[in-house]
Amino acid sequence: MSDGFAFHKSWGAELYADGGARFRLWAPDIETLSLRLGRETDLPMQRTADGWFELQADGVAAGAEYGFVLPDGSCVPDPAARAQADDVHGLSRLVDPAAYRWRTPQWRGRPWEETVIYELHVGTFSQNGDFDGVQRRLDYLAQLGVTAIELMPVAQFGGNRGWGYDGVLLYCPHRAYGGADGLKRLVDAAHERGMMVFLDVVYNHFGPDGNYIHSYAPHFFDATQQTPWGPSIRFEHPAVRAFFTENPLYWLEEYRLDGLRFDAIDQIADQSEVMVLEDMATAIRDYFPDRHIHLATEDERNIVRLHPRDEEGRPVLFTAEWNDDFHHAAHVVATGEDQGYYSDFAADPVGHLLRCLTEGFAFQGEEYGPWKGRPRGVPSQGQPPTAFVTFIQNHDQIGNRAMGERLITMSDRRLLDLLSAIHLLTPQMPLLYMGEEYGETRPFLFFTDFHGDLAKAVREGRRREFGAFSAFARAEIPDPNDPATFEASQLNWALADSAEGEEIRNFYARILELRRRHIAPRLAGMTSMQASSERLNDMAFQVAWSLGDGSTLRLSANLGESSVACALPAEDAELLYGSGDGALTAILGGSLPGRSVVVSLQKGLTP
Repeated sequence: MSDGFAFHKSWGAELYADGGARFRLWAPDIETLSLRLGRETDLPMQRTADGWFELQADGVAAGAEYGFVLPDGSCVPDPAARAQADDVHGLSRLVDPAAYRWRTPQWRGRPWEETVIYELHVGTFSQNGDFDGVQRRLDYLAQLGVTAIELMPVAQFGGNRGWGYDGVLLYCPHRAYGGADGLKRLVDAAHERGMMVFLDVVYNHFGPDGNYIHSYAPHFFDATQQTPWGPSIRFEHPAVRAFFTENPLYWLEEYRLDGLRFDAIDQIADQSEVMVLEDMATAIRDYFPDRHIHLATEDERNIVRLHPRDEEGRPVLFTAEWNDDFHHAAHVVATGEDQGYYSDFAADPVGHLLRCLTEGFAFQGEEYGPWKGRPRGVPSQGQPPTAFVTFIQNHDQIGNRAMGERLITMSDRRLLDLLSAIHLLTPQMPLLYMGEEYGETRPFLFFTDFHGDLAKAVREGRRREFGAFSAFARAEIPDPNDPATFEASQLNWALADSAEGEEIRNFYARILELRRRHIAPRLAGMTSMQASSERLNDMAFQVAWSLGDGSTLRLSANLGESSVACALPAEDAELLYGSGDGALTAILGGSLPGRSVVVSLQKGLTP
């Protein structure tokens, strides 16, 4: 590990400590390539037999602009640039990664069991729309009980507005957000407050605006394998594989990040003997033996093979998977919606929610509608609860709605509070989406910053996507490229400071404090779900988990209107939480009132 927190890449530009720099690009389908330094100087690069071009240049320093000149005279940016002088179509800029003076160089992270994730979009989280705007709210998040912020992708994409999943320069923090130094300041400030920083990374495709790799290395892609965004990436080629396996190491080392969320890995078409994802995870575990590094996956397939544990319960590859099933079940309970992928949860949403709480996934090999009748998932009850990230809202589940509605605008507040308590007071790992903690009502819409034909294609594609829903007329779907769509998605911090916002925030802070004190310290050592349950009626259930220290955590939930009989808490159990009128008193008499949740803890060994 570099003492200067600089990662030395195979691709692109690397400054030498004693002056000068090395420039390197894999371009096997062209015979000549030049390096452009500044705006006028072009220097021929040396070609090797395996398609690499390289040049060592003296007299260049941090801040110098550069690009690669193709045989047709066009100049393209460095696909592994650390910074851009302008947008994705312009020159790249040399950066000295060791120049930043870290205030927290000894930070080693926090155990996964302590994690409470707060997902946010840098551009809409604050009025500034940058890393510094996020930094100014870190104390607020720490007081709430958040232990990790998760940034939606920040790798530079076309334009200034976007979700980030169309990145094309995967080593370059977006200049609109504050670039490399802005991200480092944010991470440093978070670490000063004992808070981790995770980053969402996208390895299944490049965005449509600013990806020039196809012009000099078309074999970087495999036209015989298609993804929803076009030809797949040829991960089996050594040069391509190096580009991707080094990327997570770069983010974790150079920016001192604490973890990564790997987007839509089910869309990675990898023909390699050893999957690139396994290579990535193994390399990360080997590279950072002395730091807490947490790796989450998003995977529609409901698989578990990427999340094995060793004999001591530590992740061997990936740490946890986002559990969409938990969200879908909770969403249907809250809203009653039964269209699209919610249709398979609509018949018994409480039953699906209960299965998620006790076994992990709701679908473990059963047929699933969106898969057109094919089975989805594998048995998951052998996984520990810490192998699942749960949420009742996130960027996808809000933003991929036509009008970007948040759950609070579609559900009864009392029912939403019950679902939030269930979400946050169970052994699985919780995630909140920005604004959820104070009842944000503004939407989070899909927005981009494309122009011309690409803008038209995105706008029409978005409207076609919801054409089958009778509730929406095509003209009503917000135009992703209209700046007003982006502006409508910015958080309303005045609401957060209102009496109503403070009331909701205090509710979340209280629950997260209970989790910190009573649940998080007891999660280590759980080797499986270790849960038992009882269905009380269609809308009510009880679950008990045997925690890592021998304690028993019991959750009793009644999401219906009528009272139900239930098992009494153990005599020596501590009642941690009760919602609903008289719930704590009633449960001592064997009854659970309508619309109530009670959580108790029967202690084992002292954590």
